[in-house]
Amino acid sequence: MNPSPGQEIVAACIAGDVLAQKKLYGEYSKKMIGVCMRYTGNREEAEDVFQEGWVRVFNNLKNFRWEGSLEGWIRKIMVNSALEYIRKKKKNIVYMDTSGIREEFHPEAPEISAHISVKELISMVNRLPEGYRMVFNLFAVEGYSHEEIAGMLGISEGTSKSQYSRARVQLQKMVQREIGV
Repeated sequence: MNPSPGQEIVAACIAGDVLAQKKLYGEYSKKMIGVCMRYTGNREEAEDVFQEGWVRVFNNLKNFRWEGSLEGWIRKIMVNSALEYIRKKKKNIVYMDTSGIREEFHPEAPEISAHISVKELISMVNRLPEGYRMVFNLFAVEGYSHEEIAGMLGISEGTSKSQYSRARVQLQKMVQREIGV
């Protein structure tokens, strides 16, 4: 069986082929800088995380087993790099267990896609408090469970759930202000 083009690029990268490394980087760089931006909230920090993530990708490419997508594997490295960066640089993130606080949430809110762009929504997510933003991104965007998020961030599962809930409520309020509801 012949290797796929992706497998050939990975093999060439592992062998130290600079052109293959540039090709792999070029194929995934736009998506991955977006991942880093979602966690850091600003371009400068995102670029630091992005570069560290790519160093890790190339240093660990030999360990990729083709059990999932290459993009998913690279994304996971970028997310972990972002979380590590935040833990090192921003030790003052506060996670409050707000499960006892009731917030108004209206799931029947009007369809927002006709009123707000993806870029505007991402901007709103980036304005969330850092703890809310990280949990929201890990759960809603990356698809981690609250149990996994709790382990990654060193918080309880209940705190993860409440941070996510609060993030959704805050986002809903931002969207409602934006579209004038």
